[in-house]
Amino acid sequence: MLNFQYFMPTRLVFGPDTLDQLGDTPYLPRGKKAMIVIGESGAMIKQGYLSRVQGLLAKQEVQTIVFDKIAPNPESDDVDEAAKICRETGVDFLVGLGGGSTIDSAKAIALMAANPGTYWDYMQSGSGGGKMPERDALPLVAIPTTAGTGTEADPWAVITRSDSAEKIGWGNDSTFPALSIVDPVLTISVPPRQTAYTGMDAFFHATEAYLATCRQPASDMLALEAVHLIAHTLPEAVANPENLEARTVMAWASTAAGLCESYSSCISHHSLEHALSAFHPDLPHGAGLVLISKAYFGFLAARGEERLGDLALAMGDTLEENLEEEVSGVAFLDALDKLITETGLADEKLSDYGVTREEIPFLAENALTTMGALFDITPVSMGIEDVIAIYEAAYE
Repeated sequence: MLNFQYFMPTRLVFGPDTLDQLGDTPYLPRGKKAMIVIGESGAMIKQGYLSRVQGLLAKQEVQTIVFDKIAPNPESDDVDEAAKICRETGVDFLVGLGGGSTIDSAKAIALMAANPGTYWDYMQSGSGGGKMPERDALPLVAIPTTAGTGTEADPWAVITRSDSAEKIGWGNDSTFPALSIVDPVLTISVPPRQTAYTGMDAFFHATEAYLATCRQPASDMLALEAVHLIAHTLPEAVANPENLEARTVMAWASTAAGLCESYSSCISHHSLEHALSAFHPDLPHGAGLVLISKAYFGFLAARGEERLGDLALAMGDTLEENLEEEVSGVAFLDALDKLITETGLADEKLSDYGVTREEIPFLAENALTTMGALFDITPVSMGIEDVIAIYEAAYE
């Protein structure tokens, strides 16, 4: 029997050149001062995106300050520092400009700008304090410049506790962006390798949402749409980065997959990756997901997860009517292997990022303790020995 909730308070403005609407949209959060959060790489400055956003906000008589310390795997100390600046300078709303790490950080900063203590006080697992925020986050405008995380369409922020190996996703209703402007033109500057990493992240968001036991009709439809579009478009976006049509399709697929994260959820595949990139911050999230994906979904296929067959069909593979259920999972694995190869990621190994076999038991324990809730909605039961076996198979 169907039993679900559906909540999506974010206004999405989608399409090429829609960033221009920031200068006159009536849906901008109220206030005269905003903090723009960008990454530490300086890409938003080099591409001219920061100055452009500042100019558009100035047309709406909004003053801006910039926080530019966000790392690819953002840390809690930076969230707390930025939130303190927001409180001291009277910031009214946040603007997250960049990739998923930047927008996730902006969500966390928006929450802490309105609440006392440290960000980790509010984490509900690991060493978190377990507190519930007393006040809603400040409003947030999300402007993604990559097509991968879908964070513009969900409330989740993934942050690592500083000086630790705890990487946890968290959010509440108030951390949904108030306004998200998804302009595919902004993604043209993303290099091919990063395009592949972020695109595969979106692919796994949709895949996991379709398999999660908390799924519902809207997430199923969007997940299959995103899986289909990514399987047929990501290789072209990687091979020809200036193909705006491919970039637009990938931008929508990423946003659709983000909606899936709101209506359904990721499963323990993400728990295993969060442990990897918490231990090894230089590992891009999308790369980590790819590197464990065949072992992880192979585990699900071996245990007869039937919905993998639907995903294989969405990717464009033809299954004969008389195939047994377990072969459907094999068809998905074949299609996944093909997609990884076509996006140029088949040559990567966990050891390239410093992962060692000796740390696998610690990775498994971390995955189960910091992001254990995702195991509860995974369609196949997993214990620590299973998680260790998946890591071992991926390491091979």
